[in-house]
Amino acid sequence: MLLELKDIKKYYKAGETTTKALDGVSVAFRKQEFVAILGPSGSGKTTMLNVIGGLDNYDSGDMVINGKSTKTFKDSDWDAYRNNSIGFVFQSYNLISHLGIIDNVELGMTLSGVSKEEKKQRAEEALTRVGLKEHMHKKPNQLSGGQMQRVAIARALANDPDILLCDEPTGALDSETSVQIMKLIQELSQEKLVIMVTHNPQLAKEYADRIIEFSDGQIRHDSHPHKERSKPDMFNLKHTKMKFSTALHLSFNNIRTKKGRTFLTAFASSIGIIGIAVVLSLSNGFQKQIDATQSEALAKFPITITKVTTDNDPEGLASTTAKATFPSEKTLTAKTSDADKAQHTNQLDEKYVAYINDIDPELSNNIGYTRLVNLNLMREVDGKVQQVTLSNNAPENSETGSMMSMMSSMTGVGVSSFPKQLEKDGTNFLKDNYKLLAGSYPEAETDLVLVVDKSNNININALKNLGFDVADGDKLAFDDVLGTKMKLIANDAYYTKLPTGNFIPNQDLAAVYDNKDNRELTIAGILRAKSSSNMDLLAPGVAYSDSLAQSVIAENQQSAIVKAQQASDVNVMSNEALDEATKSNFLDYLGASEVPYSMMIYPNNFKDKEKVLDYLDKWNAGKSKKEQIIYSDLAGTMTQLTGGVMDAITYVLVAFAGISLFTSMIMIAIITYTSVIERTKEIGVLKALGARKKDITRVFDAETAILGVFSGLLGIGIAYLLTFPINAVIYRLTELKNVAQLDLGHALILVVVSTVLTILGGHIPARMAAKKDAAIALRAD
Repeated sequence: MLLELKDIKKYYKAGETTTKALDGVSVAFRKQEFVAILGPSGSGKTTMLNVIGGLDNYDSGDMVINGKSTKTFKDSDWDAYRNNSIGFVFQSYNLISHLGIIDNVELGMTLSGVSKEEKKQRAEEALTRVGLKEHMHKKPNQLSGGQMQRVAIARALANDPDILLCDEPTGALDSETSVQIMKLIQELSQEKLVIMVTHNPQLAKEYADRIIEFSDGQIRHDSHPHKERSKPDMFNLKHTKMKFSTALHLSFNNIRTKKGRTFLTAFASSIGIIGIAVVLSLSNGFQKQIDATQSEALAKFPITITKVTTDNDPEGLASTTAKATFPSEKTLTAKTSDADKAQHTNQLDEKYVAYINDIDPELSNNIGYTRLVNLNLMREVDGKVQQVTLSNNAPENSETGSMMSMMSSMTGVGVSSFPKQLEKDGTNFLKDNYKLLAGSYPEAETDLVLVVDKSNNININALKNLGFDVADGDKLAFDDVLGTKMKLIANDAYYTKLPTGNFIPNQDLAAVYDNKDNRELTIAGILRAKSSSNMDLLAPGVAYSDSLAQSVIAENQQSAIVKAQQASDVNVMSNEALDEATKSNFLDYLGASEVPYSMMIYPNNFKDKEKVLDYLDKWNAGKSKKEQIIYSDLAGTMTQLTGGVMDAITYVLVAFAGISLFTSMIMIAIITYTSVIERTKEIGVLKALGARKKDITRVFDAETAILGVFSGLLGIGIAYLLTFPINAVIYRLTELKNVAQLDLGHALILVVVSTVLTILGGHIPARMAAKKDAAIALRAD
C-alpha cells in the first residue's frame, strides 16, 4: 500500500474552493485546511506513514500507486481503483435515500461482482462492527445523524479497501457523537490507512499520527515527511461492472418513492399506446369479421378457367392506370387497346381437362363445366308439341342473354349447370349449398332441378321457355312445375338437310317428338339456396348436370350437321361467312367438341383454396406465357381488395396515434433529466464507489425501461378495458358482435415499442448524468 501524490499546486488557487483528483477521487481543499493521516502503530507504522510522499515535487505531474504510474490511466482504471482500494466517508453521509441500510452498504460490493450471499454477510458484519446490528433493516431517514455516519463507515469498510478517505467525518455531528465516530475511525486505522480532511486542528492533533498542514495552496508543515525510495510495481486493478439487474433494482427503488409522479408519467406516455392498441383492436376485429364473412360467402366460390380470359398482370394493370399526356400535336395514333392487350386465350384441350379432373378430391370434390352445346328440347303442352329451352333469356333479347351467359361462364356465378361430384362419399355441391323444397335431389343425368331465389322467385322467362303461360307476379304451386317432362332430341332427328345442302330444324314437330331414340328429361326437384349461403351460384331457373351435356355431345359429334359444318367455312344453316372463332363457337353449339368453354373448381373450404391454386400453378411451371392456362380467382381478388383497404385505414390511424408516442419520447427525456437533477448526489456516490460512466447511464436507462414497460402495460390494460364499451356501441349501431379484439401479439409488440421509445427518449439525459464530475455531484443539494 505505497502511494505517491504529486501535482497539487496547479489545481489550486489560494483562497478559493477548488477540486483535485486525489488517488482518482475528487477531494476539496480549502484555505487553512489540514490533512490528518492516521496509521497503525507498531512495527508497520513507518511503512504506513510513508504512503504520501514527494509533495515537494508537485510540478512533476505524475502520481505513482504501489510503483504503478497513473499517466496512462483511463476513466475505467480510476473507477476500478476507487472501487478496489478506496473507502469513502463523507461529511454529509451521502446515503441513497431510496435504498435500505443493507442495500447502501452492499452497493460497492455489487460493483465489485461479489456474490449475493457473501455480499449480504459482509454487509451485516460491517454494520454489526459499527454498532448498527439492531438497525440494519431500516431506511436512512429512520436513523440519526451519528447512525447514518456509521452506515457510511460500514459502506466504506464492506468492500475491504486499502485506504479510507474521510472528508470532515464529524462536521455534521454534535460533540458527543463526533467523539464516538473519531474513536471508531481511530480503531479502524489500526488495520487500514485512514486519510482524513478536517478544519479542526485539535481533532487532528488528538487522533492523527501524521499531520500535513496546507495554507494558500502550499504545504506549510508535515509532521512526518516522506523519504523517497524505489518501490516495486505490484499494483493490480480489478475493473468494476454494474449488472443491469442492479441498475433495475436501484431505479425501481427510486421510482417506488415517487408513486404519484410515476403513475402520471406512465399514463401520459401510455396515451399513444392506448390509441394504437384501440386502432389495432378495431382493425383486427373488423378484419376477422370480413374474413369470416368472406370465408362463408366465398367458401364455395369457384376458381374459373375460360377459353378467353383477362391477364391480370400487375405491369399491364399499371399501364392502364398511367397518367394521360394530353399532347398538343394535331395527330392521332393507332394503338391496340389495353383491354385487347390484356386478353388471353387459354389453349384448353382434353389433356388439361383430364388434369383438372385428376385434382385431389380432398381439396375440391366438385368440378363444374360450362358448355356451349344446345339441348334440342320439345314438350307437349295441352296436347300440342312445342319447342322449349332451358334458358332465362327473353326471345327478343337473345343477344343480351348470350352476353350474360358469357359473364356467368367467366365468373362462375349464375350458371345453369351444377358441378359434378368426383367422389360419391365426398362433399356434394347441391346438398351443401341448396335446400330441397320439393321433390328430390337429382340422381340420374336426365333429372333436372328448378332453382328459386331466397324469396321463392324465379325468372319469368325460365317458365315461359318451358311452355308455361304465366304473367309477371303469377304464383304457381310447386306441384304444377314438379314432374314436368320434356324430350331431348339428337341432331340427326332434330335437323333436316335440304337439297341445297343447308340444314333447318325439322318442321314435323310431332314426328320429331315421337322419335323412339329421344330421351325424357324430368324436373325432379325444386331447390333454394340455404339461409347460411351468402351468394347464389346457380341462376334461378332450370339447372342440369354436366353429365347430361357430355352425353349430348357424345351423341351429336358424328351427326350430319356437325360433319357438314366442320367441312364448311359458311354457316350451314344461314350461309353466312364464318371466321375461325365464330365457327368454333357454332360447332360447340352443335355439340362437336368435348372441351368445355369454361371450368369451375369449387374448393371444399376456403383454407384449401391456396392448395388448389398451387395445383393449377404447377401446370404452368416452365411453360411460355402463351402456353400457360390463366385462371380467375374472384374470391382472392375480393379478399385482397378488402384487406388492402383495411390495411390502408389501419396504417393511417396508427400513424396519427403514433404522433403521441414521439410526444411521449420528449416528455420522458424531460422527466429523465429531472430525475438526473434529483439524483445528482446519488450519481456522485456511485462514481465514488467505482461506478463507470456506462453504469451511470445504465441506471437511468433502467429507470426509463421500467417506465416504458409500465406505461406499455398500462396502455394495453386501458385499451383492453375500452374494447368493452366500444363493442357495446358498435353492436348497438351495426349488430356486429365483438368487433374490437386486442390481439396478444399486438399487445406484446406495443409494450416492446413503448419500452424502446422511452429508453431512447431518456438516453441523452442518461449520458449527461454519466458525464457529471463526482466531486461536483457530491456537493449538489
